[in-house]
Amino acid sequence: MAIFGWGGLKNINKKSQTPRPELGTGPATKCEGCGEILMKKALEDHLGVCPRCDHHHYISAHRRIEVLLDDDTFVERDTDLVSSDPLNFKAVKSYKDSLQAAIRNTEMLSAMVSGTGNLFDRKIAIGVTDSAFLAGSMGSVVGEKISRITEHAIENGLALVLVSGSGGGARMHESMYSLMQMAKSSASLARLRKAGLPFISVVTDCTMGGTWASWAALGDVIIAEPKAMVGFTGARVIKTTINAVLPEGFQRSEFLLEHGQVDMIVHRSDMRERLGSILDKIMGPVAEAV
Repeated sequence: MAIFGWGGLKNINKKSQTPRPELGTGPATKCEGCGEILMKKALEDHLGVCPRCDHHHYISAHRRIEVLLDDDTFVERDTDLVSSDPLNFKAVKSYKDSLQAAIRNTEMLSAMVSGTGNLFDRKIAIGVTDSAFLAGSMGSVVGEKISRITEHAIENGLALVLVSGSGGGARMHESMYSLMQMAKSSASLARLRKAGLPFISVVTDCTMGGTWASWAALGDVIIAEPKAMVGFTGARVIKTTINAVLPEGFQRSEFLLEHGQVDMIVHRSDMRERLGSILDKIMGPVAEAV
């Protein structure tokens, strides 16, 4: 059973939900990959991908949905779920204050946006985590949203696409309430598979911790963006904990593809077409889809 509250920030305009300045606050920004100074408009035109070095920058959950789905077809679900503070967690600042700051700064109520929409005229269920909201970490609400959108897919015979940008993994502030979401989301996805419906997992930079150890790694097809950091424990922690010498490019998409942990690497500009192609092959052309 998820622990969450209800209410707050209702009827937020979708277009206003930009969790942080995606590509810089001025007319120019510095590429995180090559360090070049680029015009913000150039990055926006390239879907947040540097036209010089191909570095895939952060884009918001709503922007990603806008890029993937047919225009004006997305219908968001479970918009009023808000995490509570079951442990009264306090560190440098309280969890309650951290949540309120994340809500205020992102104009979102949780780290996941979920709903339904059309992909090349095929209705699908979709969920996207957003790293701007507490590093996209998985608390009780994110787990609940994954379970709900999965159950909705089962009830309506829809394919499911989940896109992860959850660098924070399972959210420590909620302890076992967060960790149990790994089992709950995995159980929902098992029911989806039993129903014979496909789940495509898209992992982006970065996807770590309990997110990768549960739902993000369970896709019938797992697609990664180029050079995305994907794994359980970060390279720095591994090196300092067990003093291991790690392979070059450890935990990057290309390393995972070579070792069979992801099925393909797809450029952001090609992602929509690739998803459509995969679903056509699995479920048949839209005219023949059930």
